[in-house]
Amino acid sequence: MIDTKKPWEKGPLCVSSNGRYLVNGETPFFWLGDTAWLMFSHLTEKEACEYLRNRKEKGYNVIQSTLIHEWPQKNIDGCNALVDEDFAACDLVGNYWTRTEAMVDMAEKLGLYMALLPAWGGNVARGYLNLENADAYLDFLIERFGSRPNIIWLAGGDVKGDAAPEVFRRIGSRLKEGCKGQLVGFHPFGRTSSSIWFHNEDWLDFNMFQSGHRRYDQLVMQSWDDNGKNPDNYGEDNWKYVKRDHGMLPMKPTVDGEPSYEQVLQGLHDKTQGYWQSWDVRRYAYWSVLEGAMGHTYGDNSIMQFYNRRDGEGAFGVKQEWKEAIHNAGSSQMMHLKNLMERVDYQNGLPSDHLLVSVQGEKYERVSVFAGKDFMICYAYLGQPFTLELSSHPKILDAYWMDPETGVYSFAGQLINQKEMEFYPPFKGEGHGDWVLVLTEAKSYDIV
Repeated sequence: MIDTKKPWEKGPLCVSSNGRYLVNGETPFFWLGDTAWLMFSHLTEKEACEYLRNRKEKGYNVIQSTLIHEWPQKNIDGCNALVDEDFAACDLVGNYWTRTEAMVDMAEKLGLYMALLPAWGGNVARGYLNLENADAYLDFLIERFGSRPNIIWLAGGDVKGDAAPEVFRRIGSRLKEGCKGQLVGFHPFGRTSSSIWFHNEDWLDFNMFQSGHRRYDQLVMQSWDDNGKNPDNYGEDNWKYVKRDHGMLPMKPTVDGEPSYEQVLQGLHDKTQGYWQSWDVRRYAYWSVLEGAMGHTYGDNSIMQFYNRRDGEGAFGVKQEWKEAIHNAGSSQMMHLKNLMERVDYQNGLPSDHLLVSVQGEKYERVSVFAGKDFMICYAYLGQPFTLELSSHPKILDAYWMDPETGVYSFAGQLINQKEMEFYPPFKGEGHGDWVLVLTEAKSYDIV
């Protein structure tokens, strides 16, 4: 069943009072995004309805998509987005914009936010969208989308802010000024965050980083994509971007807007490499959220490009048509994290590595710890044992092991006046062994 209640009915989306999260009025809003960059150009209205309903029923509440991604931009019917490939004039003869608005309408009816990129960053970096034609295009967007309740704006688009900083500032400031009540962010290049260039801009409501698609060992690849000397290149440790962004003032929420996609080549470009799997996308999600991210964005290689074999080879080693990939395991498992965080007062929680008595592990051996006054959540990617200090929490705690694959909670007993305790995640058998430990203040003190 689809929840017909729309989040904006509780109040406009805005930043929480502590500057770390998003809220609708007084109600916490956990960003669970999906990546649908080419939805407007590659789908019919019927297909868009199928995709959006699938994501709604899996708990997603934000869809990231690009209004003008490819160049030149046409939709599946061959209708142009622009007149003479000039952002100063949107083409209203064909159905490009009417279909785009129809898809945004679908999302609104389902209670989904659309996080819209006016243009993919490469179109700005190459000068197609520039200071001379930006205002005319932005006027059009403000008129068409500026009063809708379900719009979030993302400047950028897989690009460094210094590629065209004044254009990005114009885009961000115009949208913030013209679209009252709509949040504005910036989607950056891989292994970077919007905070590097725009953290102190008034128009930037939240930060977004792209932890990207590489393994720890994939530092220096192609010359245009070389992050070997990037001091903020944290490899797969996407939680470090959250820690970095939250170390800046003023405090702003942050989110991983593009981690490794499910079923995409590790490193993107070399077909001899392996593919990222569901357990990998789970790890990125839990690592960043338990470091204090405002939510998480999932991505699937086939879905982000809406691949169909009739289109040819496709990008980044894509193997599945999107209508098959829509059912991939990782896309169904993200809701378990969202449901977990919404069970507790997560917006008043903090990353709490200091409660880990055992030695904190590096890379895959890391144990994430996040705690509030009456709860504690720990994620062990490898399913290894760990020891926690418990004296600062309620005297009686209910303990559960939550399986991030299934979302099932397995009650593990009550902890009474425990000062310190070692925890052993259950054995999963052959395969991957990530587990979530959930400790909450006991609702009943009856001991069986």
